[in-house]
Amino acid sequence: MKQLTLEQLLETGITPGDAAEMLPSINRWLAFLPAAECWQWLSRKLLKPEHPFALHELLYQTAYRDWNSDQGPPPAWFPTEDEIRETNIAELMRSLNLTSYAELHAWSVQHRQEFWEQMVQRLRIRFRQPYTQVMNISQGVEAPEWFVDARLNIAESCFQAPGDAIAIIFQAESEPLRTWTYAELNALSNRIANGLVEAGFQAGDAIAIAMPMTAEAIAVYLGIVKAGCVVVGIADSFAADEIAARLRISKAKAIVTQDYILRGGKQLPLYHKVVEAEAPRAIVLSLEAISAVQLRSEDCLWKEFLSSNDQFEAIAVEPSAHTNILFSSGTTGDPKAIPWTQTTPLKCAVDGHLHQDIHAGQIVAWPTNLGWMMGPWLIYATLINQGTIALYYGAPTGREFGQFLQDARVNVLGVVPSLVNCWRTNQCMQGLDWSAIQAFSSTGECSNPQDMLFLMAIAGYKPVIEYCGGTEIGGAYVTGTCVQPCAPATFTTPALGMDLVIVDDGDRLSSKGEAFIIPPSIGLSTELLNKNHHQVYFAYTPHWNSIPLRRHGDQLERLPGGYYRALGRVDDTMNLGGIKVSAAEIERTLNTVPEICETAAIAVSPPEGGPSQLVVFAVVAPETQLQPEQLTTALQHAIRHHLNPLFKIHRVMIVESLPRTASNKVMRRILRDRELSYSSS
Repeated sequence: MKQLTLEQLLETGITPGDAAEMLPSINRWLAFLPAAECWQWLSRKLLKPEHPFALHELLYQTAYRDWNSDQGPPPAWFPTEDEIRETNIAELMRSLNLTSYAELHAWSVQHRQEFWEQMVQRLRIRFRQPYTQVMNISQGVEAPEWFVDARLNIAESCFQAPGDAIAIIFQAESEPLRTWTYAELNALSNRIANGLVEAGFQAGDAIAIAMPMTAEAIAVYLGIVKAGCVVVGIADSFAADEIAARLRISKAKAIVTQDYILRGGKQLPLYHKVVEAEAPRAIVLSLEAISAVQLRSEDCLWKEFLSSNDQFEAIAVEPSAHTNILFSSGTTGDPKAIPWTQTTPLKCAVDGHLHQDIHAGQIVAWPTNLGWMMGPWLIYATLINQGTIALYYGAPTGREFGQFLQDARVNVLGVVPSLVNCWRTNQCMQGLDWSAIQAFSSTGECSNPQDMLFLMAIAGYKPVIEYCGGTEIGGAYVTGTCVQPCAPATFTTPALGMDLVIVDDGDRLSSKGEAFIIPPSIGLSTELLNKNHHQVYFAYTPHWNSIPLRRHGDQLERLPGGYYRALGRVDDTMNLGGIKVSAAEIERTLNTVPEICETAAIAVSPPEGGPSQLVVFAVVAPETQLQPEQLTTALQHAIRHHLNPLFKIHRVMIVESLPRTASNKVMRRILRDRELSYSSS
């Protein structure tokens, strides 16, 4: 019989009085209720966010001690009938006379044209010229044509909420909350669009943004799209070399940036990096009333660029016209330049509507930036669904961010798993009121079940929608919902409107192996600016029912009970801090250190699961005088200054040589085995 003792409860850190009061009820329910029902009672009726997480863990593990793994992983959250009834998914099912989620997903992939037509009608997407056909695949599933003959500007669909509704709620460090209405955001984005036209830019011109995720950055993004121009997203954390590469690849004609970033009470230069990258004409927003930076002759200040005209009719273009160029790591050389079209934002908005269950008036926070796909995703998923974007300008790692979430009454919170691990380790969110949160969503890295249980617990048990996809998808291909039970660190479904298969090394259907997407779908890229799209995504892939499958590069395992677990990448790409980067990019940077002959970078998962850690195998020059600690510092310095300061080296292993195949390819499997042996010794 599953029973707990008073000593076990006290070991979790709760007070003797609370332990004595709880124990009889806990043991009664453990004795008489099946595991899932017992946990539902414990999580909804007994456990509170202020209780030590160790108590949550103990009760979860005890309730499920005899759980049969053939049922799948043990769920930590179950939706009630009332909660299901209020979801956007349930409303869609009622309109289609469908009675189960399984039926809905099957319908969405068997009737793809009808699914997407239903969604553009539900979201009231504005077409300046109507379409004659939703989807044309006469050129094959690799190159579908969406909304044939239509003309639109997707930015117009971001402004359907009432003008006095709140579009953005934001807070700079040590300052009060501020808000912008939809009318205010619309007016500023119009002034930006007019400013671009008045400066001589034309539809189709690429305009880069290198700014933190601020209210002004969102207005800039929407203004560029309204003007028919193309946003080039560049993360503000990138070093000058990486900024220069993205400007070169995209052929950007201008860049919008700011003088510096204020974070942690420090001024971090940003315009200086833009100048070092030899950027084209820069439009510079200053955080001071009088700019403290000396501009180049061709650059101008934000206040000089802004038009006084706050009225603008968005430029209507064909659905395949580019709106955004984003970058995703390639296995060699430059990062892949992935253009988003006028239809890609529909994938963002539909996923947000159905999977994160965003409703009009809800407040959505996701610490991100415009150089990562989740920046544009946040804009479209929130505004097209008539929600409110919540932005905190400081670092999301500390209690100040949690206080912002409490004060802003955030309803949907997006995270990367390493951020949650930081909160759990530092215990910085204890005592905050996150009761307004209705759902979390996690992406960018493999999740750790313990971290995700902690995340659910600090908001009184709300679901974590795991969300796995990429820039070239515009959203997720495997995810979760608010109508299915949620087990920590697992997915519950392919995204609605999409489907996937898992195959083993012999291209046979399997429950564990490489995941392939069954095309077509809105959101899936059809071109790359600097690489062969077919070679990257379709060359030599298996077929399913005569349809060529689309490669994505993830390993998945299908678990009992309809769940999925992510197992990392099949190629040399890794996710570090929620940002995708290739081993080749890291190695190219590390090899510039004078003491290095060659390196191999691998990503390893901690034994307990969770975000990948960067391990570097280094062959050093014989004459080097650097000690291992000094070498690690030099390598980290190279990454910080030439790639991205967010990429942290977990360990450097000095080796005499790298294991290679007969064709001279580094055998990373052997390196991973070495690291596993080292870490377990």
